[in-house]
Amino acid sequence: MNFSFLTKYWRYYVIGAKNTILLAILAVLFGVMIGVLLSVCRIGKNKGIRFFATAYVEFIRGTPLLVQLFIIYYGLQAIGIRFPNIPAVSKILGINFADFMAGVITMGINSGAYVCEIFRAGIQSIDKGQSEAARSLGLSYAKTLRYVVIPQAVRNVLPALGNEFVVVIKESSIVSIIGIADLMYKANTVRGNTFLPFEPLIVAALVYFALTFPLSKLLARAERRMGRHD
Repeated sequence: MNFSFLTKYWRYYVIGAKNTILLAILAVLFGVMIGVLLSVCRIGKNKGIRFFATAYVEFIRGTPLLVQLFIIYYGLQAIGIRFPNIPAVSKILGINFADFMAGVITMGINSGAYVCEIFRAGIQSIDKGQSEAARSLGLSYAKTLRYVVIPQAVRNVLPALGNEFVVVIKESSIVSIIGIADLMYKANTVRGNTFLPFEPLIVAALVYFALTFPLSKLLARAERRMGRHD
């Protein structure tokens, strides 16, 4: 085992970890917006909208993330749509902004299907008496969801949302295939430069672990405190 390459290439892992975290944060935020909207659609009374939301969730959860990434990245290019590259942002982040956004949107679309199920379970866990009380006070269905049901559901689903963030951090390694300079891409770059096939991957695995393990423990602690409060 030879890890002497770290003295020269440690910055690669720092940059890769930074880009991975940024990608995961943006993807989860995008996924939460999609997931909340879909969860409301899935519990709604309109059959057409409910069918569309259900079909979206089942399709995304039933197809590989790699296929979805290729569809977004290559499919949009095939029909003449490409995310604009912003040179200033690309220089600051050390990545191609257009490719980065393709990765963010793909991860966000994928995460949205899982966040939808998280929020749907959270909304359905709220006692129906809360909705009935709100409606009896004259609130519409939309305002009942907005002011009464969803705020309570958010508290219930926070641990699950945190776990989804951890999952996205790990799954984001797949975006290296389209040239996004995340942690896995940088590890492969180090492998190519040093001709070491194994050791750079060990370091990448340790960095991923260092990113996800403390967050997992923090989420578990928060979940225990919320359980005691209940």
